[in-house]
Amino acid sequence: MKTLSKTYDRNSALSGSHSIDETADPTEGDTMVLYLDILVPALIALIPGLVINSFIIVINVTDWLNGRSVTPVDHIITSLGISRMCAQCAVTLSIIVSTIFQNNLHVDVTVFIMDTLYSFSVYSNIWLTCLLSIVFCLKISNLRTRLFLYLRRMIDQRTVHFIVGSVLLSAINCLLPTIIHVTKGGTYNTTMDNLLLDCTSSDSLYIHIISSIIPMLFCSISSVLLFTSLYHHITKMKMSGNLSINLKTYHSAMTFVSITFIYNSKYFTGHMVSVFMYYLYCEYVLWLDTVLGFLPILHSSNLIYRTAKLRSHMSKVLKNVIDFFFQRKMTETREDIEMITLGCN
Repeated sequence: MKTLSKTYDRNSALSGSHSIDETADPTEGDTMVLYLDILVPALIALIPGLVINSFIIVINVTDWLNGRSVTPVDHIITSLGISRMCAQCAVTLSIIVSTIFQNNLHVDVTVFIMDTLYSFSVYSNIWLTCLLSIVFCLKISNLRTRLFLYLRRMIDQRTVHFIVGSVLLSAINCLLPTIIHVTKGGTYNTTMDNLLLDCTSSDSLYIHIISSIIPMLFCSISSVLLFTSLYHHITKMKMSGNLSINLKTYHSAMTFVSITFIYNSKYFTGHMVSVFMYYLYCEYVLWLDTVLGFLPILHSSNLIYRTAKLRSHMSKVLKNVIDFFFQRKMTETREDIEMITLGCN
């Protein structure tokens, strides 16, 4: 896939001018083709992403409205689904607006708003995934230290507070670079054009790096602790000859931890590459954000498969869909046979 990006003139940005050097291909037609090359996979990722994440949201919200038990993990997974849907919608709308209205003078304002929403959703996804890893570690791990038990009880009782805190941290991570840019730029430097030129700010780069490394560090620590705890527990049971307990559950948990860690690592790496490309080379690489949109879909699918309640509802939905199509096919076949019989008579 070809790289489509807006390259900003670093010298012009430092001098306060509003000129933007947009580079893609020499002709407008080629530029449209480049946008379409990115728009098609973005739409392909959008449809299953909306279906999978909306399924998670509907099931958990329905249980909550009906007074059924909703666990802290359900709260986090529901919040994750909302943030991932917002991220996919934002990046897709940004590409659509850039494609249809690429010659409009005011398109940068709309794209800036979409990019801000996308950035907020991405950081919400990162922080909520971090919170999910910590909760899984506290719930499944066999550690019994006083600090560990205190953290388990506190997070279990205040999950909603931590979700709200994660969202607020995401908003701060998203808006702080813009606030710093406006504050340093002065009154003459607060136009939308200059907000789009904040790729020259090293402070913004440091903020993005720190705000991405901290949740990734917590994810890594919790994943390693949980995997190590499960591994040692399985080893002790095997050495003691206690084969009455089915180890399949433990192996499944270790597989889930490994998949989540791999997802976090890949998503963090892709996000950091996108940040460095923007702040070091002033290039916004849309295709990388599009590719990153597939990773949350795979992770949400894995969450559905690993969560008993979601897996059960998904099985029922798939069974009803299959029965509907088979019944429709049988009805059409019966009608065809009746028409052939009438024709022969």
